[in-house]
Formats: sequence, C-alpha cells, structure tokens
Amino acid sequence: VQLQASGGGLVQAGGSLRLSCVASGRTFSTYGMGWFRQAPGKERDFVAAIDWSGRNTYYADSVKGRFTISRDDVQKMVYLQMNDMKPEDTAVYYCAAGRMYSVRNRDYEYWGQGTQVTVSS
Repeated sequence: VQLQASGGGLVQAGGSLRLSCVASGRTFSTYGMGWFRQAPGKERDFVAAIDWSGRNTYYADSVKGRFTISRDDVQKMVYLQMNDMKPEDTAVYYCAAGRMYSVRNRDYEYWGQGTQVTVSS
C-alpha cells in the first residue's frame, strides 16, 4: 500500500481544513487507517483512527469533538476533517495504514509523506 496525504495549509484559529489521503493497492479496504501528527521537536502523536469497516473510530482527547476521520473504500481515500482548529494543532500530519486499528505508531505498516498544517492565532 502506498499513501499520499494532501490538504494541508495555513488556517486561522477557529477555522477548518480537510486532509485527504489516497491509497494505492487492492487491499485498502482491509486496512485500518490512522492519522498522526508531529510538531517540531516533538514525537509523532496519534490523532485519529478508523477500522477497516468504517464503523469504529477513535480520537485523541485533544481533538475529540473537533476532528472527524472517515474513509471511502471505492475511492481508496481516508479523510480528516478538522474544525475549530487551534494553534496547538500545528504539525506535519501523516496518514498510515495497518492491519490493526490502533493508536500506536508501531502497529501501522505503511505511511504517507506528511502534509504541513499551520494554525495562526
């Protein structure tokens, strides 16, 4: 599976962005998908995950109620809708695919290249 994330940019606090991640490979629908982010000088942190069926999602406490993860298996896409954004959301965002639906980096086998999100105050 190859992943390519896009949709990052500069947004004011309180604004919205939608990140997209397109996948290649015939088995996309069998993978759990996750979004992670990494701010300068910090570790890569879990943001959101969705299982292979799309029925189960999980969010980091810091984004719960503001971000929504979804997937479209026909288009082989996974999305992260980000609303009410805050300066602390500034980071490089990565999409990832794994056999497990997980909050742990090490459970994901494939990673996209990252897209920069900057939230100004």
